[in-house]
Amino acid sequence: MNIQTLTQYFLQYGCFFIYLIVLLEYMNLPGFPAGIIMPLAGIWAANGKISFPLVMLLSVLAGLTGSWILYFLGRMGGPKAMGFYFKKFPKHQAVIEEKMEMLREKGSVGVFVSKLLPMVRTIISIPAGMVRMNFVKYTVSSVLGIFLWNLIFIGAGYYFGDEAIKILG
Repeated sequence: MNIQTLTQYFLQYGCFFIYLIVLLEYMNLPGFPAGIIMPLAGIWAANGKISFPLVMLLSVLAGLTGSWILYFLGRMGGPKAMGFYFKKFPKHQAVIEEKMEMLREKGSVGVFVSKLLPMVRTIISIPAGMVRMNFVKYTVSSVLGIFLWNLIFIGAGYYFGDEAIKILG
């Protein structure tokens, strides 16, 4: 799918399209990588098709919703969910086990830092749920990390336009 097609979807579905794509990305599901959709949303904001604060709000809410879903998957399903997940994504097992240990040591700081790292930022929520991290601390650290990550990508699109997609994508 190219940028013109994405723009058509945005024009057709509006804000819901941004929310849905970012939600899917934060749930680590197939979709469009942040390096494309978020700078594109920034470009749309720069062109006046949507406000920059609204794009940020939608992207943070979508990221938080996706993170909460994975957190509760880890918290409620624990080992069963991980068994299924590891069958689908066997390469993630070592990373998740490593992150669980890091969360036990670092807590909410570990979540914040993880939300700023590619790939890890989407899967950190499952181990956070599995180690039963305090939900309020998890949410605050997630919001801060999600906001900063999204601000970088959406801001790049807003300020650098199409060049941001070439650099980040």
